[in-house]
Amino acid sequence: MSTRKEIISGFYDRADEESRLRRSRHGQLEYAVTMHYIHRFVVPGSRVLEIGAGTGRYSVALAKEGFLVTAMELVESNYAVLRKNSMGLDSLRAVQGDATDLSGFADQAFDMTLVLGPMYHLYDNDDIHKAIDEAIRVTKKNGIIFFAFISVFGIMYANYLQGNWSVGQEENFTKDYRVRHFKEQLFTGYDVAEFERLFEKKPVQWIATTGTDGILEPIEDRSDFGITDRDFRAFVDWYLVFSEKRELLGNTNHLLYICRRLD
Repeated sequence: MSTRKEIISGFYDRADEESRLRRSRHGQLEYAVTMHYIHRFVVPGSRVLEIGAGTGRYSVALAKEGFLVTAMELVESNYAVLRKNSMGLDSLRAVQGDATDLSGFADQAFDMTLVLGPMYHLYDNDDIHKAIDEAIRVTKKNGIIFFAFISVFGIMYANYLQGNWSVGQEENFTKDYRVRHFKEQLFTGYDVAEFERLFEKKPVQWIATTGTDGILEPIEDRSDFGITDRDFRAFVDWYLVFSEKRELLGNTNHLLYICRRLD
């Protein structure tokens, strides 16, 4: 059987992760919203850890803004691009590693920790909680932690309304409609309340749960979809006002759970 790392690497070796947040409107929205929330909480001089940094879209931007950034990536092909993108940036350190093992970092080493990809690919309950606990451990008291996750309903709307709904339903739900999690899914989705319950006994204070790409992904491929640069800027401003509304969260594909470490 393939390992989690082999399955994930097989996907990203074929994917164009470098342009993911640039080439589509939903990717551009995800980036804009995520950076908006990062800027809301990060302060000058902060030490930032990004776990699952991909090719460095966020880490490079934050390093260029003057923050001291450590970017960790698991997948070799992404890590190679991350290292290339970090060249010449003294404030950015790239390392390879897994979200479930941050033993190379001391307790409370970072002011802000960004877990912007690993939770998409963690299925085993022990690994899920290892990743959460490790991110909390390396974050300073009162530091801010971001956990990105995917809505199972967003997955269904974005990927299984092209004549393949029953396939997606069988993959993501049990016969009694409980959400399924297993590594061969590649991307695992959550009910929003289900994801929030993972933190009930953790030493963190919930700040916000927010969507980052709205309904754009499932509709962007429609032949009648169109949005000008001017309208897109207006849409981003509008979406930021409503991105935390509970009644909208299930429709978005990507979300952020934002919290503060308490002790």
